[in-house]
Amino acid sequence: MAKAERLFVVVDPADSAHAALERAILTSGLREVKPILKVFVAVDSEAVDTRAVNDNLFRDQNWFTTEIRQPLEEAGLEYTIEVSWSTEWQQSILMSSKQFGTDRIYLPVHERGNTSRFSFSESKWDLLKTADCPVVLIQPGAPKQRKTVLAAVNFQAIEDAQIELNKSILTWGKELAEMYKAEFHVVNAYVDSMNYPDRGRLANETGLPAEKIHVEQGYTDEAVSRVAERLNADVVVMGTLGQNGLIRSRRGNTAARVIAALKQDIMVVNH
Repeated sequence: MAKAERLFVVVDPADSAHAALERAILTSGLREVKPILKVFVAVDSEAVDTRAVNDNLFRDQNWFTTEIRQPLEEAGLEYTIEVSWSTEWQQSILMSSKQFGTDRIYLPVHERGNTSRFSFSESKWDLLKTADCPVVLIQPGAPKQRKTVLAAVNFQAIEDAQIELNKSILTWGKELAEMYKAEFHVVNAYVDSMNYPDRGRLANETGLPAEKIHVEQGYTDEAVSRVAERLNADVVVMGTLGQNGLIRSRRGNTAARVIAALKQDIMVVNH
């Protein structure tokens, strides 16, 4: 029997809906072996108004019962709940998830504003770059099923770190597809003919037939988004580098643009 996966699910008590928890419960029902959950309740002070005038910061016992315990128990899931008062939101998640032996972190993404662009606090970017396991960004309004998994790779990469990252993305993408008995597709963007990836190598290393390998012209964010929409992908697996860079230098990279362009749930693998 397969080992039960350990999911670390972040819940911000200031939110009126808990997308990460809802998705974890829903997708758990699609799997043969139900995961074990740790629900981590903490306020992201960079994204939330922490003044006393914010009524959503006051939660009583009934809130924990109806919003967290009841849905988990109705789903028949094994779980623990941990509440953090730390002002170091990102570090507290990393420390607690490591102690739990987490396989994946489920992180909720807030509704976007009037623009379609993605808004992310520095602490969230830092979490993506430093987590020991993949972080799944749960987007409001994203498809809730798990029928199609799309992995975004860069087979033009020549640096060792990027090549290893491609392998990690494929490994996690295949594992996710097998877990949910979903279709697995791969997309590789290129800007022009001088930048065209080796399609034969893509076929060899992915083990996929031609119809599930999508070599798409355009900037990475635009190309990945187009293919995800065309396939009706439910989750996109992508990678990010740059753990050694300064936080302020991390914002304008390709990973940030890809995340900003997608409406699906996104699994981010770092290297």
